[in-house]
Amino acid sequence: YIDGRDDEMIVSGGENVFPAEVEALLVSHPSVLESAVIGVEDEEFGQRLRAYIVASGEPVTQEELQAFVRNNLARYKVPREVIFLDEIPRNQMGKILKRELATKTVS
Repeated sequence: YIDGRDDEMIVSGGENVFPAEVEALLVSHPSVLESAVIGVEDEEFGQRLRAYIVASGEPVTQEELQAFVRNNLARYKVPREVIFLDEIPRNQMGKILKRELATKTVS
């Protein structure tokens, strides 16, 4: 079954990942206010997951968030990168600007 918008599906190593599932799990972490997950190019897997996080103020690391996802979802759904931002870029309607996110690579 489809668990998210079909046009947002990320294919990583032959596995289908819907960003909304990973985003929902990440925001359930007490140190995360907002999250967005996108697919970025990867030579080995075709695409890999990159998560963008707005922290709640509680200290949290990339490794902690990756372990949190690993403990709750399938291994192939764990983001290889976690980028911390002050805010997630959105348009006037509140929709996340995923193309703009793709240009943000410094944590």
